Amino acid sequence: MRHKRLGGAMAVTAVMATAMAAGTVGPATATGRTTGPTGPVDGVWRVDGYGTVLSIADGHLREYQTTAISCVPGEEAVRTAPGTYRTEDGTLLTVRPQGTLHIAGSTGDRVLRRLAALPSTCDRTLPDDPLTAFDVFWQTFEENYPFFADKGIDWQAVRDTYRPKVHEDTTKEELLALLDDMVAPLYDAHVSVSDGDRRSLPHFRPGTTSRPDLLDSRAKEHIVRRDLGGTEPQEFGNGRISYADLPDGQGYLRISGFAGYDRGDRTYAGQLAVLDRALDTVLTRERTASLQGLIIDLRVNGGGDDALGLHLAGRLTDTPYVAYRKRTRDTPPQAVRVEPARHTPRYTGPVAVLTADTTFSAGETFTQALIDRPGRTVRVGAPTQGVFSDVLERSLPNGMAFLLPNEEFLTRTGRTFDITGIPPHLPAPVFTEEEFRQNRDSAFDTAAAALKR
Repeated sequence: MRHKRLGGAMAVTAVMATAMAAGTVGPATATGRTTGPTGPVDGVWRVDGYGTVLSIADGHLREYQTTAISCVPGEEAVRTAPGTYRTEDGTLLTVRPQGTLHIAGSTGDRVLRRLAALPSTCDRTLPDDPLTAFDVFWQTFEENYPFFADKGIDWQAVRDTYRPKVHEDTTKEELLALLDDMVAPLYDAHVSVSDGDRRSLPHFRPGTTSRPDLLDSRAKEHIVRRDLGGTEPQEFGNGRISYADLPDGQGYLRISGFAGYDRGDRTYAGQLAVLDRALDTVLTRERTASLQGLIIDLRVNGGGDDALGLHLAGRLTDTPYVAYRKRTRDTPPQAVRVEPARHTPRYTGPVAVLTADTTFSAGETFTQALIDRPGRTVRVGAPTQGVFSDVLERSLPNGMAFLLPNEEFLTRTGRTFDITGIPPHLPAPVFTEEEFRQNRDSAFDTAAAALKR
């Protein structure tokens, strides 16, 4: 029960996302085990739009991953304060009696609706045979995946093609390959299938960089040598955040991920503390007053916690505004806002954002959060990868697992950049072999020139 977090270029490890509205008490139509409320949030709750049911009692929270045909037990969490629960990996969940759930590191809240009992499907243990695993996998995508129509995928036809290939003696290795073949045409980097240490490779948008994990160190060396004149930048957060002053009063802020800043404390609070220390060092009162422009480099950004990106956006405005809206197939859009940072200097001058097809996930939601930023903001480079949603982490009855997105991120006008990625205002080559060979960085040069206008 975690939000997305891509600690490296594509190391997806976490799940769950958000949607917000007033909670209501649903009718007592479910059958099965009952959990009588013993506290303000105790009882059984359905998480609207996320295929999840929560059972809360006696200081413990238990997740159930549900579809019309299945109920698979998920993560557990222990109460640390009234209404607050901590999962095994340290993620904090806040359950409010009014009917909302907040997950630290994710943006917004999601709707909770009380149930009289767990769904009747939770009363039985599912068989662990390959056919049952296939059916749960297919049904989970059928109920949650938002982009079949946009991608021209007939999911029922996919079922008709692949289910006859599954038999009682199908091995997990064979099933993993088959399930991966099913979802490969989605070309969605937020979709994967795993069995223990075996994990399917990500399927990137066609025509985009196939090995972003190999690009980061090469790009970093190129930037230091070519763009920064050999001067090493200040580094923070295990090197994922770096800053350097540029000629003509400009600044350069490179962020290679919105996670992994503190390996000793992997919680959202731990990552936020490191980010704040970095920003306090970089965006001083003197520097924010004198900067003539700021380049924010996200060209190799593996994603992480959306809330960290929103927090950074709050350092770049004096005016609150809507960053984006989120929705699932079953919930209305929820507005997610950027609030100006309090009690700290803020930079409100011109910003140039460098992006590429190796800008993923939280790197993309941060880019989207700057679209309506008050003040001048220009995007330079190439379109982002096009995977915005938090990720649902699901288990199969045979012990295998898989990830899928279930949200759309919308602009003020209702547009989504899922699938296509966010386009730049000023297109420029990004880390091509020709750029490396000829010692060029066209995107960086274009951004620096744009900030002077």
